[in-house]
Amino acid sequence: MIALAWSGGKDSMMALHALRRRGERVAVLLVTLNEAFDRVSMHGVRRSLIHAQAAALGLPLYEVWLPHPCPNEIYEQRMGEAVRALMEQGIRRFAFGDLFLEEIRAYRLRHLLPLGAEVLFPIWGEPTHDLVRRFLALGFRALTVCVDGKRLGPAFLGRTLDLGFLADLPPEVDPAGENGEFHTFVYDGPGFREPVAFTRGEQVYRDGFWFQDLVPVTVPALPVLPQKESL
Repeated sequence: MIALAWSGGKDSMMALHALRRRGERVAVLLVTLNEAFDRVSMHGVRRSLIHAQAAALGLPLYEVWLPHPCPNEIYEQRMGEAVRALMEQGIRRFAFGDLFLEEIRAYRLRHLLPLGAEVLFPIWGEPTHDLVRRFLALGFRALTVCVDGKRLGPAFLGRTLDLGFLADLPPEVDPAGENGEFHTFVYDGPGFREPVAFTRGEQVYRDGFWFQDLVPVTVPALPVLPQKESL
């Protein structure tokens, strides 16, 4: 069984798609949430919308709550607690949607391997141009929910991720946003029982980033795994 690190964006979605195609069992989506805003860390997506997305994918969530701002030692402490709790429930394999940042990969291995976990990177090394075009060709649908104001202007915020969006990106911006230039929310595609319904809310500039609020139309009940529940 696998716990997949989850943001709701295209990279974690492609990691899920890759694992499912290999016949792997993803048992739970491991998501970090901001205590101050009740939203997904960095992406800024509402917790209720991530619940709707996970329900559409037929998977439970395991939530890790982080303060804002979050010192690295607190992040490592709470993630370590979450990993140990999941391992107590029988999960030994943890997957991530990283693509090419070697320091991030090394960081994950350094913290997880000593706990006895197996670490998976199902889309590691795939050229980002190819990955995003395959994402679109598969029929996934996403839009941008966060952009780094130092690298992209607000005109890129709230846009549908499509070939037109990719064509408009400055040449120095990675087409998958792997360097943090932009983040997305996936609302439909292979594996979804139905599209996630939402409306666009306000756009907010905070701490150097532009955020597009998305407001869920309906919020289904979704199991959030307690620490001792068996998987």
